[in-house]
Amino acid sequence: MKALKQSVLSVSRAVGRFTSAARLLPSFLIVGAQRCGTTSLYRALAQHPLLLKPVLHKGVHYFDVGYSRPLSWYQAHFQLRMSADLLTSRYGARPLAFESSPYYLFHPLAGERIAADLPGAKLIVLVRDPVERACSAHAHELARGFETESHFEYAVELEVQRLTGAEESLRADPHSVHHSHRHHAYLARGRYAEQLDRLEPLFGRERILVLDSHRFFAEPEHVYDEVLDFLGVPRLGYPEFERHNGRSRPKPLPDSVRQALSDHFEVYDTHLVRWLGGDPSWRR
Repeated sequence: MKALKQSVLSVSRAVGRFTSAARLLPSFLIVGAQRCGTTSLYRALAQHPLLLKPVLHKGVHYFDVGYSRPLSWYQAHFQLRMSADLLTSRYGARPLAFESSPYYLFHPLAGERIAADLPGAKLIVLVRDPVERACSAHAHELARGFETESHFEYAVELEVQRLTGAEESLRADPHSVHHSHRHHAYLARGRYAEQLDRLEPLFGRERILVLDSHRFFAEPEHVYDEVLDFLGVPRLGYPEFERHNGRSRPKPLPDSVRQALSDHFEVYDTHLVRWLGGDPSWRR
């Protein structure tokens, strides 16, 4: 079955590359943050008839780890313009292609690449309690085999050592991949304001929508409407909202560790206020 699936994917990719010039490029991207509900939002938006997900994968990961390939390879992942024209005739509005790759937010070169190759594209960012995000990310990487240190606290202690020189290395060799930068940045990925500040000069504040994932799960209809308004897409009813990719943690986080991490993130969370229009849910 696995071999058959791989064969089908290979044929689909070949067809996509052959017809890439006749395909759409994304109008918006869900760029992160990892473990903040990106899959849940992606699947909710993909149920809208005018929001067209990639043909093969949720996350194409072109602007982070796949940028050695040509833009035609990336374009091959999306719907044909002919299909979009039919939807325009049916609904009276132009469809938008999109994808979700949560490493884009954190990768030091992804924003520059997106701005260059997708001029006018909009970005959606989800954020959550960075302590919870860090714990969830550790459990996720451990389950996927990308983390070998089973103790969260020790993995956090190792982070500075693991990430030292990572951004410099990625900039020096733009087509390289840094394992720890991608899989072991438990605290660094939760310093959301740093990453948003890097994107703002490239896209402008008006083309970046930052959502509190707690609010998304608590009142999904309101947040969904906000996203559609941001994208300029008509409201055509609500999708089925579900949580996806949840991970249970091996053991509860000690209160002392949680408080220390919360203190670490406080200054970064404060800088999120201007992006969210108020205090983050985990600071209220």
